[in-house]
Amino acid sequence: MIQMNSRLHVRRQCRLLKVNRSSLYYVPKPPDPEHQAWLEMVMQQIDRIHLEHPYMGTRKMVILLRQMGITITRKTVRRLAAIMGICAVYPKANLSKRNFKESIVPYRLRNYKACFPNQVWSIDITYIPMPHGHMYLTAIIDWYSRKILEYYLADTLDKETVIAAVKEAVARYGIPAIINSDQGSQFTSDEYKKLLKQLGITQSMDGRRRWADNIMVERWFRSLKNECIYLNEYQTPRELLQLIGKYVKDYNTIRPHEALEYQTPDEVYYSCFQAA
Repeated sequence: MIQMNSRLHVRRQCRLLKVNRSSLYYVPKPPDPEHQAWLEMVMQQIDRIHLEHPYMGTRKMVILLRQMGITITRKTVRRLAAIMGICAVYPKANLSKRNFKESIVPYRLRNYKACFPNQVWSIDITYIPMPHGHMYLTAIIDWYSRKILEYYLADTLDKETVIAAVKEAVARYGIPAIINSDQGSQFTSDEYKKLLKQLGITQSMDGRRRWADNIMVERWFRSLKNECIYLNEYQTPRELLQLIGKYVKDYNTIRPHEALEYQTPDEVYYSCFQAA
């Protein structure tokens, strides 16, 4: 709205519009490629530390990173961890009240045992490092069979990814009775809750101080990273998606699962429907 060639002085225009005049002349500085590459490297190390020691906070992370030769401050580690969507796993003090209590639903699965497929699903999101940047993986797992029903790779943390993952899983496998998640903003959004309500799915969320409530999908993320992501090279999101797709296929169809009496998730999932 401000015109440099107007008969009205720029100072006067800024005053009328209540705009700081210095912001008018500000030119954003493009990010330094070397600094961005360094930040991505640090984020990869933070992800590795969190994967092996999920209880570790930013103070101890800083110490471990410095032992690796990475000079960094706690403030930077805290900021990068927030971007990645991770936090230390431990009971936290009730220092503040949430302003979105109406968005939180109870955890409905305490002492609950799934007896057949599609009774309970879990959904979660994890950070995946890239050579230049990072991606986020959304996954849905069936509680009874441990089968990975759907996965969705995206470069942002938003509600659209979880909504798309749920829609794809429902289209392929039917509607579950309950779907559990953490209390992330994607799962407390009106759009996500409206979708579950339209589908007739009961929503469940991890309880406060109950980080283990969604442990099934968290353990799968850990296996994926240790057995696949960190052992292979990939350059593009397409290559990463192909790598994850192969791992999911092998996990569902080939790999025996100890908790399933060494059957594969696919064998357990589909055998129930065959018996019926």
